[in-house]
Amino acid sequence: MKPVAQIDALSGKQTEVALDAGFVDALGTLKLTPAPLGSGQITKQGVAEFPITGGNVTYYEPGTVSPFVQGEIDHAGSGLSLSGGGTTVKLSDFVVDPGASVLTGKVTVDGKVAAESAPLFFLDGRTLQPLKTEGQDAVLEGTTVKLKDEAATLLNDTFGTDALKRGLVIGVAKITVNTA
Repeated sequence: MKPVAQIDALSGKQTEVALDAGFVDALGTLKLTPAPLGSGQITKQGVAEFPITGGNVTYYEPGTVSPFVQGEIDHAGSGLSLSGGGTTVKLSDFVVDPGASVLTGKVTVDGKVAAESAPLFFLDGRTLQPLKTEGQDAVLEGTTVKLKDEAATLLNDTFGTDALKRGLVIGVAKITVNTA
């Protein structure tokens, strides 16, 4: 099966996650403050942005190959921190594996590495829109980002709560890659 699009070496553009109001409210209830790390940003509109630093991606016509989006999308040098109660958890160096529907990342707690590559978010592609092109960019939008059980457990243990649950909707992702 021939792919609709294939990029063997990603360079540039970004992954954006429009943060869900329920997630933002949950952080507020827990008195946790999110902040961007490194080259990451959080806009006033509540969109977390992380520059793509490498990887590869292949996109097939949905229904012809499973999974129809394959590859790895790297985001070295950026991430998010969550601070509260004198503790800071940093989630960084995200790697999106669209074929496994997971985003992994490095986790540090108060400066000590807790995990080099922990499964953080489940990427629910059932809400993914068809591939769009905008000039020299390819855009995949609509994947719902949900908290993985491993991340919920780690965050709950670290912040002394049980409020964060597997499947909590973090937001909706938009991945823009340069095809040139």
